[in-house]
Amino acid sequence: MSIVNNDFLILFGVLLAVVAFLYSSVGHGGASGYLALMAIFAFPVSVMKPSALLLNLFVSGISFFFYYKKDFFKPRLFYPFAITSVPAAFIGGMIPLENSFYKILLGIVLILAALRLFGFFHSKETESTKINIPLAMGIGFGIGLLSGMLGIGGGVILSPIILLLGWATLKETAAISSLFILVNSIAGLSGYFMGDKTFPTESFYLVPIAVFGGMLGAYYGSGYFSNKVLKYVLATVILLASVKLIV
Repeated sequence: MSIVNNDFLILFGVLLAVVAFLYSSVGHGGASGYLALMAIFAFPVSVMKPSALLLNLFVSGISFFFYYKKDFFKPRLFYPFAITSVPAAFIGGMIPLENSFYKILLGIVLILAALRLFGFFHSKETESTKINIPLAMGIGFGIGLLSGMLGIGGGVILSPIILLLGWATLKETAAISSLFILVNSIAGLSGYFMGDKTFPTESFYLVPIAVFGGMLGAYYGSGYFSNKVLKYVLATVILLASVKLIV
């Protein structure tokens, strides 16, 4: 059975490319946006989680490549989060969530994603504070566990935390988040498969669309591109999806 009604396939594809474009421009894989779209288009929950993680792998990898080329990646800021987030994401991927609880939890995370796109967490854009490694490891574990459970990479949660604590600049945060999302998505998918789950093969048809949007977004994003109007539109879509999920 097709995961998207044929009447809405073109519209969904266009929106998927836009989501990948916008998220990759700020160093994200876009899972929260993909999940929002799939919620609006009434995808089954069994399809949403693995599909979002799969698309995350490609888009976050592309985004990291472009930001790395621009020399924004700082390994010392990445490792404290990744050391604990990867095993936690693997564990989270094995944890099945009851459908209604999953939708409510995901809806709350999507609200956070929308607030970030609206610019609520962009007050600090210059590094001013030395990273607290034990705190970063604790944050990494919590985000990793939640990421594996929900089918997201965790960048939408990590980025505002790093910026609010003043541990990195905006571009450095984007580079850290993109690799953080990549490794967590791999761990989350691995845990998902360990739980004897089947993978929806239709999800692979979505990959080229997301890759196209992701490449454009990462290219322009790493080169100081910004489009506030489109980000506000995307944030509105995510808020609508979160309301649908929670209500």
